[in-house]
Amino acid sequence: MTKNIEQIRDFYGVLLGTVETLPNGDKIVRNFPHQMILGYYRRASNTTTDFYGRKLGDGDFAVSLIYKNTDKK
Repeated sequence: MTKNIEQIRDFYGVLLGTVETLPNGDKIVRNFPHQMILGYYRRASNTTTDFYGRKLGDGDFAVSLIYKNTDKK
């Protein structure tokens, strides 16, 4: 099975980060350009966590981690 990597861009087309979807449905969220892991979505528990494993909420809002990270600039 292949993994799916979705690029997240802003209004101007600037790459902000990526969301990698694993075969089991889990997601890994990374920023750009450093490719540091920002957080995870775990399909089995339907939860999104940050890099440290702290639960941020129920459901899949992995992309919001990228936008939250860009607000810090």
